[in-house]
Amino acid sequence: MTKSGLSFLVAARQCEIAELQQLALTSELVSTIGQLSHALQKERGLSNVFLGPNGMHFNEQRQQQTAHCTHIEKNVRTHFDALDTSPTQVRNSARLFSRIAVVLHALDALPTLRQRIASRTLTPTESTAAFNRLISGLLVVVFEAADSATDPEISRALVAMFNFMQGKEFAGQERAFGAACFASGRTDTAQQQQWLHLIELQERCFQVFADFSDTAVSGAWRASQLTGVLVDLERQRRLGCTPASHQFDSSFSQVWFDCCTRRIDAMKTVEDLLYRNLRRLCERKIVQAKAELHDQQLIIDELSRQASAANADTSAHYGPQIERSVLGLVQEQAQRLQAMSDELETVRAALSERKVVERAKGLLMAARKLSEDDAYKMLRQTAMSQNRRLLDVAESVLAMADYL
Repeated sequence: MTKSGLSFLVAARQCEIAELQQLALTSELVSTIGQLSHALQKERGLSNVFLGPNGMHFNEQRQQQTAHCTHIEKNVRTHFDALDTSPTQVRNSARLFSRIAVVLHALDALPTLRQRIASRTLTPTESTAAFNRLISGLLVVVFEAADSATDPEISRALVAMFNFMQGKEFAGQERAFGAACFASGRTDTAQQQQWLHLIELQERCFQVFADFSDTAVSGAWRASQLTGVLVDLERQRRLGCTPASHQFDSSFSQVWFDCCTRRIDAMKTVEDLLYRNLRRLCERKIVQAKAELHDQQLIIDELSRQASAANADTSAHYGPQIERSVLGLVQEQAQRLQAMSDELETVRAALSERKVVERAKGLLMAARKLSEDDAYKMLRQTAMSQNRRLLDVAESVLAMADYL
């Protein structure tokens, strides 16, 4: 039987529902990734302090955090196992599954990393780099989820969530970096520049988050900013980043770590709110789409009945009134999809910076035979030395693609 245009309208709506249901499952995965990232961020900081001078008294706390991370890791692996890996899955699955493969490889290497930390055969810098790669991989999975969203409202929520998680990760990197600096009792000019760069990266991410989050979440973020903690944090930042302050008491490492932890724990409450709102948004969108599909199906059934009655001889022709009704449905669907597409393009512009940086990083890796970390470090150091935005440097690299 030949399918009518109305049949394809119904099919389009059914595809939309399937994509929303997939996004709902993805939101659950994002939630568990956030929990693991938060736990690993704390383990990274504790490991840094433990590896520093006089860090042995942190060992018990580090071991407790390691056990906590291992428990959450099992939950993440369970969510990975539940994903449908059939080749007919939604778009972007190839990139998503590739990112997950990288994450699983890094998770498999965690026991060896922890053994080396326990035996103190790693430097704080090496330990931090290993944790950074794993957490970065987890956040890239969240990025792929944001990039694959086809509903503008859900896409906005995912963009806000990704940037908040990324900002929180830079806050975690600052905690680990500062803990190592304070534990060593000194900082040099290069370390101070790197510290300031981590602060700048946080502020940039939180600004994008604020631009895309809803009023309730933005209010919760402002309320979570503990004034006393921020005052202490800024005081210690000045101590570590002021050019004249090259040496200080290594006992500041514990004070710094505790202050940063209070701040990051407050961020976690906002992160949890983002997860809950995303889940509710997906559920509401699915209910709404199913109701609209039901209404659309009723209209189509009624039009078909009228067409059959008016054209008993043939079902191939509708009367002018019925044709106008069908055209109205088609136009309404087209206008709705166009509006969604336009808004989606606006939302995805926020993801473009990361894509440009990733492309520039890949070009440097290929042209200069660099590791991913070294390629990013080159971009970042160039941005700092030239006082330019990371995005501007990345675009300059891409402009020289043929030369490289």
